[in-house]
Amino acid sequence: MALRNAVLAALLEGEASGYDLAKGFDASVANFWMATPQQLYRELDRMESDGLIEARVVQQERRPNKRLFSLTDAGYAALRSFTAEPPRPSAIRDELLVKVQAVDAGDAEAVRASIAERLEWARAKLARYDRLRARLLDGRTEDDFLAGAERVGPYLTLLRGRAFEQENIRWAERALAVLERRAHHFT
Repeated sequence: MALRNAVLAALLEGEASGYDLAKGFDASVANFWMATPQQLYRELDRMESDGLIEARVVQQERRPNKRLFSLTDAGYAALRSFTAEPPRPSAIRDELLVKVQAVDAGDAEAVRASIAERLEWARAKLARYDRLRARLLDGRTEDDFLAGAERVGPYLTLLRGRAFEQENIRWAERALAVLERRAHHFT
């Protein structure tokens, strides 16, 4: 999937600056797509050149002017086309898993530290997702929200991100327990 499709989907929320999109990526689509601010700004320029988005300049005092981006008809058409295509199968590509695969021949303590770091990162990310979920629900039950929300896609992707981090937590806790038992058994 191209970054372009993730940006088009993010702009469904409405007009946004590059800064707002970068912040929004971290809070909303980071559960399924990562991009650096530099990648995002380069892609915005390309998308504007391709006519998928348009920008308007907002004059600001004491700060540089900012550009606010919105979808064009061509952008909406590109999203429709993208959503109609069957997705490619996804695959895990994770450097930590390569290290875990080699733990028996490598620095087991460093691998355990990496797993522990991943565990804390997953817990923190899950907490952010839970705060975002509470903000989206705004006191409503999930069923009420899903029945009446204008857009459910962001919520559904949030649920997937939560499940992903919950599984990361379960796996890391189990991996650490196994490695800890083995460390005591073989010493």
